[in-house]
Amino acid sequence: MTKPSLTDLLHAAVSAVGGTERPGQVAMAEAVAEAIDDHTHRLIQAGTGTGKSLGYLVPALAHGERVVVATATLALQRQLVERDLPRTVEALHPQLRRRPQFAMLKGRSNYLCLHRLHEGAPQDEEEGLFDQFEAAAPTSKLGQDLLRLRDWADETETGDRDDMTPGVSDRAWSQVSVSSRECLGASKCAYGAECFAEAARERAKLADVVVTNHALLAIDAIEGAPVLPQHEVLIVDEAHELVSRVTGVATGELTPGQVNRAVKRAAKLVDEKTADSLQTASETFERVMELALPGRLEEIPEDLGYALTALRDAARNVISAIGATRDKSVHDEDAVRKQALASVENVHAVAERIIAGSEYDVVWYERHDRFGATLRVAPMSVSGLLREKLFEDRSVVLTSATLKLGGDFNGVAASLGLSPEGVEGDDAPVWKGLDVGSPFDYPKQGILYVAKHLATPGREGTRGDMMAELAELIEAAGGRTLGLFSSMRGAKAAAEELRGRLDHPILLQGEETLGELIKTFAADPKTCLFGTLSLWQGVDVPGPSCQLVIMDRIPFPRPDDPLMSARQKSVEEHGGNGFMAVAATHAALLMAQGAGRLVRASGDRGIVAVLDPRLATARYGSFLKASLPDFWYTTDRNQVRRSLAAIDAAAKADGK
Repeated sequence: MTKPSLTDLLHAAVSAVGGTERPGQVAMAEAVAEAIDDHTHRLIQAGTGTGKSLGYLVPALAHGERVVVATATLALQRQLVERDLPRTVEALHPQLRRRPQFAMLKGRSNYLCLHRLHEGAPQDEEEGLFDQFEAAAPTSKLGQDLLRLRDWADETETGDRDDMTPGVSDRAWSQVSVSSRECLGASKCAYGAECFAEAARERAKLADVVVTNHALLAIDAIEGAPVLPQHEVLIVDEAHELVSRVTGVATGELTPGQVNRAVKRAAKLVDEKTADSLQTASETFERVMELALPGRLEEIPEDLGYALTALRDAARNVISAIGATRDKSVHDEDAVRKQALASVENVHAVAERIIAGSEYDVVWYERHDRFGATLRVAPMSVSGLLREKLFEDRSVVLTSATLKLGGDFNGVAASLGLSPEGVEGDDAPVWKGLDVGSPFDYPKQGILYVAKHLATPGREGTRGDMMAELAELIEAAGGRTLGLFSSMRGAKAAAEELRGRLDHPILLQGEETLGELIKTFAADPKTCLFGTLSLWQGVDVPGPSCQLVIMDRIPFPRPDDPLMSARQKSVEEHGGNGFMAVAATHAALLMAQGAGRLVRASGDRGIVAVLDPRLATARYGSFLKASLPDFWYTTDRNQVRRSLAAIDAAAKADGK
């Protein structure tokens, strides 16, 4: 039997999902197939509307060996498993003569734990376990969530938290889930045979395509114990998010509350002397943290070093003691022991890591008004880790709408541990970049407006001229505005100011769930939505409800961000341009994502307005502009007001 051509397969898949085949999608599918056949790597930029999911799924399914697809957002995971994969598998079946299997796999804490549900959660204050259903008042929000969870447990087939609608609070979910460290293991657990997490792993082992998330991919790389099944091909979608997700997984933290919980959990399982030493170390650590000031610790202060050493040593003794004793008087001793060990081992590991003082780690204090101080440690860079763990023994395709920054792939490639394109070293993974473009006509569909006449934004204070400009633009647009702010404080200040000035409803992130806010924003063209980071990347509102996207300023990292400033300094110490490599690259990525909110469909029209003159006047402005879609560019404020009024009038004429 002749092998079906990639073109025929792609055509069948696109027809099945009711889409339109696009040249960029064909180019992408061919590049993915080539990477798989050659055992090489690709970075592929595919603009919004390309249909990139099918661009990688079709060659992946045609390949025949197992493929792992890792993505950043829950929305895309669901789209792949519930819509794209089922339709594509059916469409390709007549030509492939097989139906590839697919499965979703997440970290263990995403699945309902039947042991926790039926036996209760280990209680910190007293011996044994407590029944969370008894402890929570049935009229409280927590009580209602727990009762719904108990009912849901009888009907769910997956136990996957994200399959529960409506969802429950993090607090309720923590009562019925466990981390991988807290899990008893299927062989020791009375519910092992019915375990949802184990069932998901078994399905993944049998699947041709395993859909997972960046966090699990990072755990798989960092922990050394494989979580994902063996595979030949890895496709990373939304790859612009990968470095920050891996950094998050590789970050450790200690708080007095967390250490105190570890003390309470361990106390019932070890002798008094061992428990007391951990308690004393915990109290010393708490006193040090009370005086902690936010910021990076280039050297560990003596008092903190002493407290961490005491914590590490006491935790190590507790771990040994827990392993050597049994106490049958403790109800469900294995679960209590496992949770205590998980807590104490984390304290030990983070304290040990900070004391070790690796030059590749950054340590800092954070302070939160409500939760007090936190001590954090994160890798200076994850590029070495990714280079070593990601690109070995498999073909890797990384794709996103924003991988080319400043006109090439090298900035993103460097963050992933790759050499510049075309440079081959002894152990450098070979890769190629491909920009398949976008089906949208950006110069005709959108305008990039830079408010060059405004004052340069300072670090503090309200920007009166910016607020006036913002109000005028929204009035001209008739609402229809997504306001992207570099800080929550800026978003709140703008919302408060403009609610008093304008008749248009202004929604503010945090006042309702993100899903509800986006739904309300999309439903009423007069409405505006203001917010910060998650809005820069998470809003998909095609049509006339979003015809003006405003960025209040270039979103450079805060100068006092310990990790970003440490990375910038490190680049400079090695002879590079720290500002361009770290701060400008960070801003370019966010701005490219933010500008991408404007044109989501072929009929969309609108303006991206940047209320920061530095985009037009600073030397780095050309690098940032080269990272954005190729909109028609202007600094003429009157031209922009006329264009907005015309777009608004056209939408109203269409009854929108």
